[in-house]
This record gives sequence, structure tokens and C-alpha cells, in this order.
Amino acid sequence: MGMRNQKMNPETVTVNLADRSYPITIGSGVIANAALLAPHVNGRRCLLVADSNTAPLFADRVSGVLAEAGAAKVARHVFPAGEESKNIGTILEICRTAAREGLDRRSVVVALGGGVTGDMAGFSAAVYMRGIDFIQIPTTLLAMVDSSVGGKTGVDIPEGKNLVGAFHQPKAVVIDTDFLKPLPDNQFLCGLAEIIKTAAILDEAFFAGLESHIPEIRARDDAFTAGMIRRCCELKAYVVSRDEREGSLRAILNYGHTYGHAIESSYHYTMLHGEAVAIGMRLAADLAVHLGVMSAEDAARQRRLLEATGLPVSVKCDHETVFSAMFKDKKAMDGVLRFVFTPKTGTAEVRKVDAGPVRAILETLPNA
Repeated sequence: MGMRNQKMNPETVTVNLADRSYPITIGSGVIANAALLAPHVNGRRCLLVADSNTAPLFADRVSGVLAEAGAAKVARHVFPAGEESKNIGTILEICRTAAREGLDRRSVVVALGGGVTGDMAGFSAAVYMRGIDFIQIPTTLLAMVDSSVGGKTGVDIPEGKNLVGAFHQPKAVVIDTDFLKPLPDNQFLCGLAEIIKTAAILDEAFFAGLESHIPEIRARDDAFTAGMIRRCCELKAYVVSRDEREGSLRAILNYGHTYGHAIESSYHYTMLHGEAVAIGMRLAADLAVHLGVMSAEDAARQRRLLEATGLPVSVKCDHETVFSAMFKDKKAMDGVLRFVFTPKTGTAEVRKVDAGPVRAILETLPNA
């Protein structure tokens, strides 16, 4: 799996999108290298966006690096931590801060934090003055391996998750693995769900490497974690460079998310995203077995890995609420649900599925 120690040598993965290509730099301590940021911020005004958990930990340090990289000004917008902040009201507040601080079309938004921060900072950058540059500096495992790469931005509305947003690619992604040190274990697990998802749909050898390194995963071994991040970024860059706007291939990244998003919204986002995705993957695998698309052995293999890392594979939920939420999701088209299946671990396909079997598998969860 090539998971080498990256303490000494930062690595760069490129997302190839012609003139909008951008580098993902991964390594321990890389945020201290102002030269990584200078091409994007030198002589420009910056707005650093962070939540109330991340700002006290890292905002001063990153503001200092931005200043060292030549930023003309480093303003800051801090919003209350949590998915409940991921709404259009927060976007307006970020844009108003940008306006008050004198940001113009040459200015840059810098996202410092997890998936919620990246989604909102990116969406704000996409709409402020009809689009300005932004940089992703993810601080959670989930953001490092998934949400910071690929340019999907957006907010939730009461009717569903991520229903309002834009595709807006960053100019750079800087992944400093040292930012993971204060990350709570449950948040680390959230990122692991997306790592397992990525391996399950794209890379059987990577999946097997995860299975054979459970002690390193559970111990949060630095070198192994850095290797997992790099491999996920390589795989996601491969997908995004071939299908930026989810016309076809990119849809496979939604594995586990059809059930997962609906379960998450039924809990009013009090459940962590990665936990919901883990449960969603287990249900999608059960559905695939039920439909004859996947072997029971492969489904059991995925479930074993999820359980071995400590992720949940079941939860009590209101079947009716979850089922109706599935049809409000972006992955539902014309009232038909599209599911990602992994016929064999390391491969993926998207299929239309009728409501009956979807409901039958959902009802294997305890009803709230």
C-alpha cells in the first residue's frame, strides 16, 4: 500500500483540471512552510474562516503563516462549531465579514477546519463577488481524506443535507497531519468511515492493507495515518479529474451516503457524518446482497472492517422519517433511488433501485 512515513518528506498529489488544477500537499508540519501559500495570498487580503473549536487551537498560527506568505491583510470569521451552523445564514455572515474587511475580487478565503468549515468557506468564496479564490487547510481526518478535495461546497436546509451549494475548486489544499493531534477519537473514526468507503469502491489492495493494520489504525499511528490520507487523496483526485461535476464516475463516492444522509438528517445532524456513512455502507451492502449484486462474503468482509475499527453498523431510527428523507436527497432522481454498490470490494457501480427492497433493508434496523 506504500504507506511511508512522511515526517521528513511532504508529498504532493495533483488534482488535474486543466487550468484549474491544484496541489494537495501532505505532511507533518507543512503549514509552517509559508512558500506553499505565498503564490495564492501574496499581496492579497485574506479571510480566515474557522469554527469556535478550531479557531482557539490553530487560527493564530495560520494567520501568522499567511502574513509571512505576504498577505496584505488577514481578517477572521469565527462561527459556532457544529452542523447546525451549516446554513445560509452563516454564509451571509461570512460574506458580510468579507465586505466589512474590504475583500475584493483578488482576495482569498482560507478554510481552516473540518468538513463543515470547508463547505461553508468554499460556498462563501463561490458566491462572494460571484466567485473569489479559496484555500483548504483541513484539520480533521474526514476533511483531509474527503471533503477538502474536489470542490463540492454547500449548506443544509430543513429539507435535507447539502441541497444548496456550488462546485468551486480550491487553489490549494494544505494537509498538515499534526493538526490531527487534538482531534477526538470519535472524529477520527468519522474520517475512517470515508477512508474505508474510498478503499471499498476503488482499491481492493488498499482495503486489504486496512484489514491487516487494525492495531495501527486504532492506535492512530502517525505514519500509517499519513499513508491513508495520501492514498485517499490520490484516489479522490483520480475520480474528480475525470468527472468534476458528478456526471457519472464521481457518483461512486456517494457509497453509503444514500441511507447515511437520510439517517443523519433524521437525527437532526446530532449523529456524526462518518457514523451515518458507516451504517449506510453496511445497509447498502445488505441491499446489494439482497438484489444479487454482491456476495454475502464481500458484504461480511466490509462489515467486519467497519466493526474492527470501532464504527457503528446499526442504529435505532424512525423508519418512516428516514425513508421519506431518502427521496429528498440529491441522489434521488425522478423519484427513483440511485445506489452505489460494490459488486466486488475495490469496484463500484451505480444502480437504480425500486423503493420496496430499499425499505425492506432499512427495516432491519431497530425502529425508533
